[in-house]
Amino acid sequence: MDFTTWEPVYGRILDDFGFDRTGDERARDALADLVEPFDRDRLNWAGATVAVCGAAPTLDDELDRLDAPDVDVVVAASTAADAVRDAGFDLDLMVTDLDKNPETAVELTESGVPVAAHAHGDNLPAVREWVPRFDADHVLGTTQAAPVGPVVNWGGFTDGDRAAFVADELGAKRLVFAGWDFDDPTVDAMKARKLRWAERLLRWLERRREERFSVLDGRRDGIDPLP
Repeated sequence: MDFTTWEPVYGRILDDFGFDRTGDERARDALADLVEPFDRDRLNWAGATVAVCGAAPTLDDELDRLDAPDVDVVVAASTAADAVRDAGFDLDLMVTDLDKNPETAVELTESGVPVAAHAHGDNLPAVREWVPRFDADHVLGTTQAAPVGPVVNWGGFTDGDRAAFVADELGAKRLVFAGWDFDDPTVDAMKARKLRWAERLLRWLERRREERFSVLDGRRDGIDPLP
């Protein structure tokens, strides 16, 4: 997804939350100084079925979905990376804004597993603290603002929905989901609002892909559509 397509949606997110675009840009620029261009050819997922793992409490009960014979690639958002690895599954990519388990991201890059590290207005200190500890050969820098230098924007807002947008950009034929709960009662009010946006963004993505995500079954009629 190019930024021209993403920017109107990004603007709506900024307006809804009252976020400052310049904060996102400041963090993006700091990240751009810390990462190298990522060779996306190493993540050629053309024609693949990609499992996108969210970090909801339901994940442990849904990890058997990763055993499906047609699952080719596993992407995990945030702490879902720990659950996937603890269950003995191979992980192909971690997507994180460094807010919960950055140590896991360090370990993954050191072992050669790519990490999509995201910069936004609220995590500049974490970017500066943790990204220099990563093995730079295995870091994909991402932003929700305009892309700059080695830092890309392929769409997405939360770690979870961003993982789906990354899979789409890299050519995934089909997306399946584990560990998603848009009505998670354990999260605070801000996270609940972000989950509403994740839901809207996945609905937008499935329409663009002309696909039906099972994670949205029974929910589509209640989702405020994006253009």
